[in-house]
Amino acid sequence: MPEGIFSPRKIKNSGCRRHCRAMAYLQNISNDELVLLPPGVFGGETIMVDDARKLAHACEELARETVIGFDTETRPSFQRGKVNPVALLQLSSAQKAYLIRVNKLRLSPELVKIFENERIVKVGASIRDDLKILRKVTPFAPAGFVDLQSIVGQYGINELSVRKMSAIVLGIKVSKAQRLSNWEARQLTEAQQSYAATDAWVCREIFLKLTGYRSPSVEKQKRRLFFFRKK
Repeated sequence: MPEGIFSPRKIKNSGCRRHCRAMAYLQNISNDELVLLPPGVFGGETIMVDDARKLAHACEELARETVIGFDTETRPSFQRGKVNPVALLQLSSAQKAYLIRVNKLRLSPELVKIFENERIVKVGASIRDDLKILRKVTPFAPAGFVDLQSIVGQYGINELSVRKMSAIVLGIKVSKAQRLSNWEARQLTEAQQSYAATDAWVCREIFLKLTGYRSPSVEKQKRRLFFFRKK
């Protein structure tokens, strides 16, 4: 287990248990059922962050948020055993998705503060490897991260992919067509930007829908969720 990452905690808050019982979700969804759903795309502002000034502004905005969608993209490797570094980091609020070109920028102290702040919930899926790779770029102690794959079972959901969790929880179809595209390209296409923004945003929306999260105090957060916390 990566340094600074603790095992998930079970949801203990009675209010959350009532929410779990009130919402009935499918355990699984087939590909045939999924393709019939309406497409889901992030409809807010997508902001490309490729210099220090833009990164500072993005961090200033994100530091005011209580829940942020989190995702990364890496240039695919077709060589066995080779893992490329993270090329893009996506952080999304309800209205804005910041696409941070990590292959061009280092993680700034302001961004590290967000990653280490347990008052700001960062929600993603299968994020352990993402954090491990990011910490090779700039060491930090993760706090306030929630992995959707660790909590959906509490709601009776067996699916763990973002695409299928989105279908079950939000009733939308998220495209994965750009997943294996070149994320280190000099300029990202509009399709890549839309895909990247949607992937981060949809993690936030799944979390909010599942938990009925309403910015409780930090202590209530700790009782309700599966958190990754600093030592």
